[in-house]
Amino acid sequence: MASEPIPAPVRATWKVPSFDLPLWKGRLHPWCVVIPVINEGERLARLLQRMAQHGISEVADILVVDGGSRDGSTDTGRLQSLGVRGLLVKTGAGKLSAQLRCAYAFALDESYEGIITIDGNDKDDPEAIPRFIAALQDGVDFVQASRFIQGGIAENTPASRDFAIRWIHAPCLSMASGFSWTDTTQGFRAYSRRMLLDPQIAPFRDVFVAYELLAYLSYRAPKLGYRCVELPTSRKYPQGEVPTKISSFKGNLAVLMTLFRACTGRYDPRVLGA
Repeated sequence: MASEPIPAPVRATWKVPSFDLPLWKGRLHPWCVVIPVINEGERLARLLQRMAQHGISEVADILVVDGGSRDGSTDTGRLQSLGVRGLLVKTGAGKLSAQLRCAYAFALDESYEGIITIDGNDKDDPEAIPRFIAALQDGVDFVQASRFIQGGIAENTPASRDFAIRWIHAPCLSMASGFSWTDTTQGFRAYSRRMLLDPQIAPFRDVFVAYELLAYLSYRAPKLGYRCVELPTSRKYPQGEVPTKISSFKGNLAVLMTLFRACTGRYDPRVLGA
């Protein structure tokens, strides 16, 4: 059964960056997989090839949301040959959270029941996606991938990042949200439609520009009583390379400041007047 349309007065309040839609083959499944990218090169192609091997396009629509790649990796012909149904190209301001706002708004407008996100840098194993969908079908609202719980695999994770996640980021969000998180910085997740449409969450705000949306949702969803779970996944860094958009000092400091703001409710709608 198709989802109820979003009321026009509600939709009019959303702050969504402008984007182009050079590829859209229409909605086929109730679920979609959103892949945020920018200049991922062959990493994106490898991820899509792995998704094809696991038959992901047979259970979910694959959408790529591009932040402005200039490396040819999002050529529409190539994406279509790899099973992609939609390509959004953000033309407005902002980084990751702005890309996600574009994709989430588009997916909700197209009546998807749930959204899975996976980074386009080929660090995560997409074999877990059907398990994410099964969790959404069972009534879970927020699925977080974890390399650190039983059954998960963490390979070549930089020592500084491993420490920061295990001893700073995840513990702070666990304490603030009331849910025991173990792996809170990665973007391999799934969200239910009803959670993203909740005005007490209100993800479509201009305050979400870089990495704020990820930390905020990990804090806010459990606080509001949404059903959250972690599922074991594999996250492997390539030898001798750390594919990330976070710079060493300045970027990590920004992540910590975002964490502090999220854990103290600075992004909550009631505080920001959404």
